[in-house]
Amino acid sequence: MNDAAVGHQCPDCVKEGNRGQRPARTAFGGSSAGQLGYVTKGIVAVNVLVMVASVVLGGPGAIAGGGGGGFGGLMGSGTPLTDLGEVLGLALYADGEVHGIAQGEWWRLITGMFLHYGVLHLLLNMMLVVQLGRYLEAQLGPLRFAALYLLAGLGGNVAAYVFQAPNQPSAGASTATFGLVIAMIVVNRRLLRDTSSLMPLLIINLIITFTIPNISIAGHLGGLAAGAAASFALAYAPQQNRGVKQAAGLAVVLLVLVVAAVWRTQNILG
Repeated sequence: MNDAAVGHQCPDCVKEGNRGQRPARTAFGGSSAGQLGYVTKGIVAVNVLVMVASVVLGGPGAIAGGGGGGFGGLMGSGTPLTDLGEVLGLALYADGEVHGIAQGEWWRLITGMFLHYGVLHLLLNMMLVVQLGRYLEAQLGPLRFAALYLLAGLGGNVAAYVFQAPNQPSAGASTATFGLVIAMIVVNRRLLRDTSSLMPLLIINLIITFTIPNISIAGHLGGLAAGAAASFALAYAPQQNRGVKQAAGLAVVLLVLVVAAVWRTQNILG
């Protein structure tokens, strides 16, 4: 028998009662599994492993001081891995081959958010992922948070593809982290919590975006816009059939990004 507030309960009765209970949900419909932060940890792990692979393929110059230009030249240089996966519209490589998204290499719109030019680039982004991701994952649940992160990163990469010169490469998780910053504001406003402490974080990141050379302005702003749209769809969906409405809102964001990428491809090739 199990001790209860009043008397005792048999274990089988407790198990049967638990089966009839609905699992706990957050204010946005997410499962309580988000409190464990598995998606946030997974994102960090994948980015670190990709950085290790980039260093193995590119040598010590991939770590720092490789002439990347950003942050006073502290960024690492490109590697065969970044060449393969960075966001790039269309460019002629030294071996005479043409590469880029417009050439059919669509994976760059995804892989670009997991590649970094140097360890400093990686650390700055992963610090934000950890700080913001754990909170957002706990509020939204693992699946909704993962969708938010990927859509923000994709949105930033699509914006870089659309608005940058075709031969200008870019990479990094900052497209997604900008989406997380604005998502924090949207989610907290929906919960009627104070967001004043978050505004300086957004402003500082925008100042860095516009003042430090070789940073993808389009990528950061695109991640911000896509993250805002995705988080709004998640936070403000009506409670009735909330999951379906949230999925529909995210699907609309994805459709807009796909249309923009296809239009840009036709524009480059046309």
